[in-house]
Amino acid sequence: MNQQVWDILVDSFMKILIPGFTMTIPLTVISFALALIIAVITAMIQYADIPVLKQIARFYIWIIRGTPVLVQLYVVFFGLPSIGIMIDAFPSAVMVFALNEGAYCAETMRSALESVPAGQMEAGLCSGLSWFQTMWHIILPQAFRTAFPPLSNSLIGLVKETSLASNITVTEMFMVTQRIAGRTYKAFWLYLEVALIYLIFSTVLTWLQRRGEDRLNSYGVRR
Repeated sequence: MNQQVWDILVDSFMKILIPGFTMTIPLTVISFALALIIAVITAMIQYADIPVLKQIARFYIWIIRGTPVLVQLYVVFFGLPSIGIMIDAFPSAVMVFALNEGAYCAETMRSALESVPAGQMEAGLCSGLSWFQTMWHIILPQAFRTAFPPLSNSLIGLVKETSLASNITVTEMFMVTQRIAGRTYKAFWLYLEVALIYLIFSTVLTWLQRRGEDRLNSYGVRR
């Protein structure tokens, strides 16, 4: 590394980091929040064994988990306009990432729900609670404790997957890095720099995950 490369890296650091805060993180947070909603609903449908809806849920999970997220991005952003459906880049990315993560998180939530002893549901119903009240107050809190670590891993994975949004013109960190690399011809060092920034984001989330697990474990001990 010479002085020229160092100057380029210093100059580009904030240019890459700012889109991380203004585009990558919002894209991750919005997509994951929607994914959790999709996951909980899909998992509850399977847990309740609702006819037809359960088959639809399983079909959705099968399709999403069986196709690459990059292909899904292309289908939504480049494919849908050919049949008259126009969606901007950012909403397209949010939609795809939410549906994709929702399918994976749905399986996490389903297994977490099934890990709760069946007697918990019976006890809730016997105490006069409705099925939804029992799910909300008794089953889901226990399931979320079990699902927290794998869901946290999914969130960390999503942070890195957002780099794929550059393929549909979302100006996030990786696209900004590509533009700088194309202008300066210092691709190796710039890609290492953006990798370092992704690593920093992932490390912070990993630290928060561990703190969250410690809090959940201490809460369980107190109970």
